[in-house]
Amino acid sequence: MEKIKEKLNQLRAEADAAVTRAEDAESKNKKSDQLILEKDQEITSLTHKVNVLEEQLDKAEAKLAEAKAAQEEGEHSKSTNDNLTRKIQLLEEELDAAEKNVKDTVEKLRQVDVKAEHFERQVQRVEQERDLWEKKYEEMQVKYKESKAELDELVQSMEGL
Repeated sequence: MEKIKEKLNQLRAEADAAVTRAEDAESKNKKSDQLILEKDQEITSLTHKVNVLEEQLDKAEAKLAEAKAAQEEGEHSKSTNDNLTRKIQLLEEELDAAEKNVKDTVEKLRQVDVKAEHFERQVQRVEQERDLWEKKYEEMQVKYKESKAELDELVQSMEGL
């Protein structure tokens, strides 16, 4: 009887530990999902920045074309052209930096996706393990009830003697 209680307590402790591990895995999965959402938002923001910079680049290139035409026509001086060229260089550098940042963010997002998949597999494995422990627990409950019934019968028959 004492062994059964010890085994039952052990099974309860193992089941509690499995539930705790499952909750921890779910928590980690939620954190990963949150990180993915944040990275998605960051990608959206960076994509918007890239679009804005591309628009600025297009505007700057248009200004450069106008400056060249004006230079040919003699309307603008060389310094204006140099200033516009510097602005284009700066915008191109900013665009290059933004593109690099987008690439880095996409790579980080891929890594987060891989980690999320890994955590999902861990959660599935833990859930399967939990289900197995629950099934074993239920089986032990049945065995316990059967043993208790047998013991009660034995006690009754001994009292009858």
